[in-house]
Amino acid sequence: MAFSQTKPIELYYWPTPNGWKVSIMMEELGVPYDVKLVNIRRGEQFEPDFLKISPNNKMPAIIDPEGPSGDPISIFESGAIMQYLGRKFERFYPVEERARVETEEWLMWQIGGFGPMLGQNHHFRHYATEKIEYAMTRYFNETHRLYRVLNKRLADRNYVAAGEYTIADISIFTWSQRWERQGIDLDEFPDVKAWRERLLARAAVVQGLEVGKEVGSASPSISGDKEAQSILFNQR
Repeated sequence: MAFSQTKPIELYYWPTPNGWKVSIMMEELGVPYDVKLVNIRRGEQFEPDFLKISPNNKMPAIIDPEGPSGDPISIFESGAIMQYLGRKFERFYPVEERARVETEEWLMWQIGGFGPMLGQNHHFRHYATEKIEYAMTRYFNETHRLYRVLNKRLADRNYVAAGEYTIADISIFTWSQRWERQGIDLDEFPDVKAWRERLLARAAVVQGLEVGKEVGSASPSISGDKEAQSILFNQR
C-alpha cells in the first residue's frame, strides 16, 4: 500500500539533469516538498551540514521526515532517490518483478552510461581549457552511440521499460534535455524525438524543469566563471 505524505520532503537541489530527475518525480507524485537550493557554482555542496546528507558532495539529496517506520531518512544519489520514492509511493516503479528488473536495467543504463558519457561530452566540448580533439571525438561518438541505442529501444514502444512511464524514462529524459549542447541532431533519432515530445506533454515534467529556473543551471552560465569552474572541475 502506498504511503501518503503529510510533512514536506526536503529536496537539496540545483537545476541540472540529476536535479531535474527528482523535481520531476516530486511533481509527478504530487507530494509536498521544500526546495533547498545548493549552489554548486559557489561550493555549497562542500559545506559540513550538506556533507552529512550527501557525503559525496553531490546533489540532489533528500530528507524524508516520514521515512521507514515513521523516522526521518536522508538519501543521496539521484538513482537511489528515484527508487526510494517509487517504492514508497508505488508509482512509476513497477512492483511485478520482470517489469521492475527491466526498469532497473534502463535506470542503470542511464546512471552508468548515458549520464556520465554525456557529462564528459559537455566538459570537453565546452569547459576544458585545452581543446583535446581525441577526448572531444571519443565522448561525442559515445554520446551518439547511446542515443542510437535509445532510439532503437524506442522504435516499437512509447516508453523505455515495462510498457509504461517509469523512473527510467524520467532519468534518461533529463540528460537528453541538453542534446544541442551535446552536438546531437535529434532528427537522426526520430523515436527519441517523439518520446521526448510525449514526456514534454506531461504537465509534471514541465513543472519539474521549472524548479529553480530563476537561478539558472550549472552548465550554460559558467563558461566565463573561473571560480565556478575551479569549484566544479578541480576538486580532489
